[in-house]
Amino acid sequence: MFKPVDGSGGKGIVIGPAASEATLSDIRVKVLEDPRRWIAQEPVALSTALTYVDGQMGARHLDLRPFAVNDGRDVWVVPGGLTRVALPARSLIVNSSQGGGSKDTWVLAATDARGSEVSPSVPAGTAPRPMHSSAPVLGPLPEQDSQQQ
Repeated sequence: MFKPVDGSGGKGIVIGPAASEATLSDIRVKVLEDPRRWIAQEPVALSTALTYVDGQMGARHLDLRPFAVNDGRDVWVVPGGLTRVALPARSLIVNSSQGGGSKDTWVLAATDARGSEVSPSVPAGTAPRPMHSSAPVLGPLPEQDSQQQ
């Protein structure tokens, strides 16, 4: 897969194994002209799930974006996330600006092989229990201080 460095939202991505010879020749010329403008990576085999599109069920590629919260002292992962779905059939681009969709994903309960709950539910109105983190030590923070990372 080739992606322009200044591209965003799935714009300009070329999936090599799915590209025509003409597209690959064109990309080769562009990469050789300005290699610092391009990033290459192996295609990632995304999972698929049945998805209702245009009145029919079909397999679509998707990825899960979990949310981690960092209040400057602790980091925890929110139980759930955002599932991004590639709505065009066989597309590996899950970005909504390129025809993809999304949906909320909730984790209701998790159990280990013995059936014991791994991630206990959080009572309404309480904060999730922080998980251990290798977040950098920020030093003393004012009580009102918060940040997004």
